[in-house]
Amino acid sequence: MTKPTINLQELRAKIGHRAKSAPAHRFWGLHVHLVKLDTLEAAYLEAKRNGGAPGSDGETFEAIEERGCGELLTELAAELRTGTYRPRPYRRREIPKEGGKVRVISIPAIRDRVVQGALRLILEPIFEADFSDSSFGARPKRSAHQAIEKVRTGLRQRRHRVVDVDLSRYFDTIRHDRMLAKVARRVVDGKVLAMVKQFLKSTGDRGVPQGSPLSPLLANLALNDLDHMLDRGSGFITYARYLDDMVVLAPDSAKGRAWADRALERIRREAEAIGVSLNTEKTRIVTITDDRAVFAFLGFEFRWVPSKKTGWWYPCVTPRPKKVTSVLRKVRDTLRHGRHLPMQAAVAQVNLIVRGWVNYFRVGNSSQAFNKVKYHVERKVRRFAAKKSKRTGFGWKRWSSEIVYGSWVSSGTTASCTRARKRAAAERIHNPNG
Repeated sequence: MTKPTINLQELRAKIGHRAKSAPAHRFWGLHVHLVKLDTLEAAYLEAKRNGGAPGSDGETFEAIEERGCGELLTELAAELRTGTYRPRPYRRREIPKEGGKVRVISIPAIRDRVVQGALRLILEPIFEADFSDSSFGARPKRSAHQAIEKVRTGLRQRRHRVVDVDLSRYFDTIRHDRMLAKVARRVVDGKVLAMVKQFLKSTGDRGVPQGSPLSPLLANLALNDLDHMLDRGSGFITYARYLDDMVVLAPDSAKGRAWADRALERIRREAEAIGVSLNTEKTRIVTITDDRAVFAFLGFEFRWVPSKKTGWWYPCVTPRPKKVTSVLRKVRDTLRHGRHLPMQAAVAQVNLIVRGWVNYFRVGNSSQAFNKVKYHVERKVRRFAAKKSKRTGFGWKRWSSEIVYGSWVSSGTTASCTRARKRAAAERIHNPNG
């Protein structure tokens, strides 16, 4: 009797259960699952959903679909079985950052995204079993909102001594030998280890390429030992990490200050052990109860302020000003580049930008920021309409709110902000100070 083959979902569940029940177990025989067509197909579909620009070979999803994705998957499976697969060079793209700096994104070819995605599908359940509950970045059923809420809860618990950590060029400087050693603790399959090494070395002597499907998993693995070390103090401190963004909270007491100092020193040592240094300009320890004290985490600013309603002090969490500026700049650029579009099509593009921004920042005390975005976006949309009509001004008298939010768009930009404000207010019913 032939035993039926296990599907990918069952395989991942089986691997995860084994990894959880046997923390010292090292996995072998993984490569055979990597080269299966259903694994590669799942990775392809995920890459297609995520979209993105083509890699250095210029091949697009449209071109692949035209000839049939089955042909690509069959080719990749054959190359992986025979050991002839070689990743293609990454296409580098620079994204401007504040202070005149740039972030380099490495865009792999679609065929390499598929292979890396398949590798992630096989390795993820192994390392997920080992990851700390304090790690929230790029993990199944975990989100930035959960990390933000953990920090807010820590502040409510009067852990007001804050270690605000910034790692300098984290993805670019991780040592490959340390990274591979961490993978080898759990994986003994030589072919899989060789593939991980292949992907790492394709970017140079150091670093994990930002923009590849495998990078977030490796980035989390690199700091996993640090996560578990800091988790030992969970009864006294609060620790949260989202990829390379992390904070530690401790009570503002003599003991708490000592814990904060030790935590920062531990982070420094663990980072240096994998080849990463702290950004001394941005890494700091702050007491949030000090006058005008503030720290940033995942796009939000945290302050300790009194409630206007009750007078009780609470952690106020608001979008960083530069995040408000950034979304307004995106709206401006979208309208500038969409001058040829009909009104409804242009506003639909604006809505996509604003809706995503609002859905992310709705978890904070964001009403003022939402009102500002609403006002300025409406001004920009009205100005866009006036220019299309070869008129000056913003058309406040010419176009009523019913026209702006009715005729021009089926679900208005303001509606996104309004719904998010109502949702956030409902979430705070049980916490009127927050």
